[in-house]
This record gives sequence, C-alpha cells and structure tokens, in this order.
Amino acid sequence: MQFLKTLFWVVLAIILVLFAKANWGIVELRLWGGLVAEVRTPLLIVFGFLIGWIPTVLVYRAKLWSLRRRFEPIERNAVAPAAAPAAPVTVSNAADERVATDSKAWPTAP
Repeated sequence: MQFLKTLFWVVLAIILVLFAKANWGIVELRLWGGLVAEVRTPLLIVFGFLIGWIPTVLVYRAKLWSLRRRFEPIERNAVAPAAAPAAPVTVSNAADERVATDSKAWPTAP
C-alpha cells in the first residue's frame, strides 16, 4: 500500500511539472493604480490554490480545536480508575476435601 501511495505522489508531481513546463508563459496582472505585475502561470496557479486552501484549513483547525476543548473534560471524567488486582481465586472440589470429624458427633453402633 505504501508503494501505491508513493507511486501516486510521484505521478502527480510529474504531471504538475509537465503542466508547468507547457504553460511557462508570462501573464500580466493589472493591479490598482495602473500597476502591472508580470507573473508566470504556474506561480499564479499556486497562489490561487493557496488563497482558497489556507482559509479552509484554518476554519477546520479552529473547529477541531474547539471540539477538543469541549470534549477534553468529558473524557477526563469518563476514564474509570484502574481496578485493584483481584485476589487469586481458588477452586475447591467438595469431593476431594476430607473433613476430620469428632467421633462423638456420630453415634456408634453397639
């Protein structure tokens, strides 16, 4: 399975490199105030991806942090204390036990 994951990432990296090489052109971005920025296309795509991805990750992490903070006291109280080790149980068989009896307890035949 690790081989397949590695193969997937290698193939994805090769595809991205080929895409970047084929689109290695300059794009003019017209900014405010008459400014013009010349940016390579792959760089523009990476920045666009990061602008969309970073806020999503921040919202996800904030929600995860909030849930951990909410459930931490519940989990702390739910943990049962460790039980003391039980004393060893001895199994006795009544047929194997011999009990000494007082001879006076049983009447003897004359």
